[in-house]
Amino acid sequence: MDMREAAERFARVWEAAWARSDVDAIAELYAEDCVHRSMPFRPPHVGRAALIEYLRGSFAEEPASDVRFGTPIVDGDRAVVEFRVLAEGPITLAGCAFVRFAPDGLVAEVRDYWHVVEGHQEPSGTLFFS
Repeated sequence: MDMREAAERFARVWEAAWARSDVDAIAELYAEDCVHRSMPFRPPHVGRAALIEYLRGSFAEEPASDVRFGTPIVDGDRAVVEFRVLAEGPITLAGCAFVRFAPDGLVAEVRDYWHVVEGHQEPSGTLFFS
C-alpha cells in the first residue's frame, strides 16, 4: 500500500471515529501485533486487544465534541500528524502521533505526545492543520 495513502487514511479515520468514540473503526487501522505508546513514560499497549481496551477507557473518561487532525508528513513507512480535540470538562487536548506502517498499510507502531489544558482553545503556532 502507498504510505501516504495509509497516513491520510489514519488521520481521516481517527478524526471521524474519535468524535464518535468509534473504537472499532480506529482498531481496524492497526495490525494485530501493533505497539501503541501513549506518552513516553507509560507502558505500551501491545496488540490490538490492548489498544481497544485503552481506547474504550479513554473515550469513556473524556467524550470528544470536536476533533481535528492535520495533514500527515510522510517519510517512507513513517508519518507524523498533529491533532486537536475539544472534550467535556471542558478541556482541550493537543498533540502529535508518530506512526510506523507495515507494508500492508496497517499501523505497526505509534507513539503519541499530547498535552491537556482546561477550556476549549486552539493551540498556538500549529503548522499542519489543513
